[in-house]
Formats: sequence, C-alpha cells, structure tokens
Amino acid sequence: MTRRFTRALTTIAAAAAIVLTGGIAAQADVTTTTTTATHVTGTLPDGATWVADRPAVWNGVLVLYSHGFGPLNAVDAPDPASHQALLDSGYALVGSSYSGPTWWALASATDDQFAALAAATPIIGRPEQVLALGTSMGGLISAQEAERADGRIDGALTTCGLLGGGVNLNNYQLDGEHAIAQLLASDPDIQLVDYTSQDQVQAATAALTDAVTTGQQTAQGRARIALAAALLQTPDWISGDTPPTSFVEQEAQEAAWLPPQLGFVISGRPTIEASAGGNASWNIGVDYATLIRQSDRYPQVRALYRAAGLDLDADLRTLTRTADIAPDTAALRSLTATSTLTGRITVPELTMHTISDQLAPITYENLYRAQVTHAGQGHLLRQVFTQSIGHCNFTPAEIVGALNTVHTRVSTGHWPSTTAHAMTTAADATGYGDSSFITYRPAKFVNARTYSPAASHPSGR
Repeated sequence: MTRRFTRALTTIAAAAAIVLTGGIAAQADVTTTTTTATHVTGTLPDGATWVADRPAVWNGVLVLYSHGFGPLNAVDAPDPASHQALLDSGYALVGSSYSGPTWWALASATDDQFAALAAATPIIGRPEQVLALGTSMGGLISAQEAERADGRIDGALTTCGLLGGGVNLNNYQLDGEHAIAQLLASDPDIQLVDYTSQDQVQAATAALTDAVTTGQQTAQGRARIALAAALLQTPDWISGDTPPTSFVEQEAQEAAWLPPQLGFVISGRPTIEASAGGNASWNIGVDYATLIRQSDRYPQVRALYRAAGLDLDADLRTLTRTADIAPDTAALRSLTATSTLTGRITVPELTMHTISDQLAPITYENLYRAQVTHAGQGHLLRQVFTQSIGHCNFTPAEIVGALNTVHTRVSTGHWPSTTAHAMTTAADATGYGDSSFITYRPAKFVNARTYSPAASHPSGR
C-alpha cells in the first residue's frame, strides 16, 4: 500500500538553554531524566539556535541532522517518530536552525551545523563517530558536509536530497513553468522570476495552475501537460499501489501532481532569489528540442502528441524562440558558490530517495552519481531507493536501517551489501515497522546547462 506523501518537520521543545559568547559556553542548564537521558539547547554567535539529545544508553554515535527548507527552527531529526526511533537505537542527535536570513539558508547552514556540533560535544560527551543526516535541502547540506568533513564527520546519510544544487533546481522548474505559460496559458505573459511580492507569487501560481486544469480537458492539452511535466521533473505516480505503466495514465497522474508542485516551487523561489541577491536561473539559449529528446519521458510525450494530432517540433520551436530569461550574474555566482556540489566527497555517503518525489527529482541521483564518479570518489558512494510516493516519505525503519548501514561502513571500512534485499533486512532488524526498498536505476537528469553572458539579451518578461 502507498504511504502518506510527506512527513512534516517539527520543532523540539526547548528544556534548557546555553548562552554562547564567541563560541564559548557562558551558561549551561542541561536537562536530564532519571535515566540520564540529556536534552540541551543553545545559541551560536551568529544567532542560529541548536538542539541536542543524548539517550540514556548511548552507542557512542552522534548524528548531525540537517533539516529541510522551511522555518529556521532547530531540530535534530526528520520527524517525531524517527526522532524516538533514533534515540531508542542509541544514537545521540544534534541539529541547528541555520542563521538565514531566508529559509534557503545555504550560505550559513554547513558552518552552523559544524558549530552546533562543536558546541554540543563538550556537554553531551565526545562521540566515537559522527554521522551526518540530511533531508531535502538538508540533504544538500549533508552532502556539502561530506565534501568538507575535515575530520568533523565520519560518514553521511543523505535522504531525498536536492543533490543537483540550487542552480539546477531553479532552472528545471523554470523550464516546466515556461512550457505551461507558452503552450497552455491563455496569456503567456506570466511572471516566472524576480518576484518582489506575494501578490506576484499568487498570480503566477493561479495562472499556471489554471492553465493545467483547463488543459487537462482536451487531448491537445494533455499532450502539452506531459511535455511540461517532463521538463518540470514531475513524477508520474501519485496514487495506486504501483506506478502506472500506460502513457495515458502516467499523464493523468502527472497532471494531478502539478498543482501542489507548482504551488510549492513558485512560493519557494522568492526566498532563493533573496538569498542569492536576484534571479539566478535562465532559459535563454536553451534548445528545448535537444533537451526533451534526452529525457526518458520523450517517448510518452511524442506518443501523446501524435494521438492529439499536434506538431511537437512546432511547440518545441515555440519554447526555444520565446526563451528569453537571463540570470543576474552576481546572483548566479552567489547561488553557485553556496548551493552546489562538486562530488568530491571525503567520507562514505549513502543516499536514499523515494522513486516518486515531486520536489527533489529522482533523476538528481543519476546526476550526483556521475559527479562523484567523475571526482574519483565513486567507491565512497552508495545509493538506495524506496518504492514510495512523495518527498522525504521514509519510515523510521528505513531511516534507522540506512543509518545503521553507514555506521557499519564507517566502523569496518567496507560497505555492507546495499541491495534492496539487504536494505530490507537492515530495516526489518530495527523493529520499527515497514520498508519498501527496491532495485531502481534513475533516468538521466537532462536540464543542466551553461550560461554565456555574451549570448544573452534583455529579458522581455
């Protein structure tokens, strides 16, 4: 059976406080239970807060947890059930809020995480091992930590990570929105970047969502929705026990995903733009025919266009001709510096992804694997997948089982088996419920491109 779409990040009630001056604990009030479990919170010099928990029976491993895109609250686990499961398994936990200034806090997050680790360790005890754990945007952070470990972490579990980085994130989203605006909207002049008010965000969301809803009523509209969904990396499985296999049913499920997906990604763009200092995405110079023909969705798109009697090449020429959005070069430099990966990991890393993820494309895993391999670090990376619907929709058994796998790799110096069968066994051994590991090979991520200022011209929108 399919499981719920997402697990909400929750804040953990502060039971103690530490005031830090210049990184040195000036005051500590640590809360302990009668069984000597410890809960402590603190504040870093840059204003970020942090929280840590040590169980009564500690296995000596400290988990440095990086939370996803959202309010800048200090949490040290993905959700309450996983928090309890990790503590019951003997893991100590620590995580920071990040210091912002926006929810896309990549400029400070890695430093804040390492600072929280340094602040918590003297209080909860020096660990034998430190493992990074991240979800969503936090998965991008945990992957950055794996590149910048420098003795501070020993391994990483990156879940539902935005492993393509912030630049690719905004670009593929722009591609899909551009296709909806140009091919489905009654008025294609929809603002897609440079948002300065919530009214602009809401207007764009409403216009693009209405275009999808209206388009789904005709064969021509459904073909164009399939094209837009392919560019927007929209999953083709939102309901049912298993992914659909027919092109028609895949499109219907893509169309069902699009409204909530658009609502989230459009509302998130202003925070990324504010963090970068402007729009860092572009479609100027993109050849959409070349792009879509590299996609694993191309056969579906082509078949639906043929059935609808539409000229796919003509629509692709329209998308290429009207692609006129250029980035702010300073913003692009900023987002590239803070929010991308090199693949040069220095510690073992396990990534875990649901196969139907509407916010962190499963194809990111293909891109990341190529990046790490190109950097000569492929021996440090393993990737596992769950047959689940939704962003970061993992069970406590999957999270603890995967973390145990990383712990084994760090402890022994050798990867244990990470086949679907082995991961299921590891999850079952935790006793924390079900798991859905499967054998899966992600398709190619096709939206990466380079930008040449010399080829740009002023945006018409």
